[in-house]
Amino acid sequence: MKLSISEARKRLPALVRRVRRDAGARVEIMVHNEVVAELRAVQPEPEPGAAAKTLLRLMKQLPKPRGRKVSVSSHVKTHLYGPRGVIH
Repeated sequence: MKLSISEARKRLPALVRRVRRDAGARVEIMVHNEVVAELRAVQPEPEPGAAAKTLLRLMKQLPKPRGRKVSVSSHVKTHLYGPRGVIH
């Protein structure tokens, strides 16, 4: 819904009730036919640390590395150009 700023001032309590009732409702406030503000419901914030917990859970699902660990950074040329290197 788009309203002029003067109309939004007159109907603000009703607009707030509408947005509170319907979380998906948006009211765009216009000045000189240009949208300058938006009235919408507050989105719930994720709990602190939710992203880190999700990443840790996903890391546990990754396959475990097999074989011995190889330090690629200390032997770059061997890994790139050696007998079984990436670049032939």
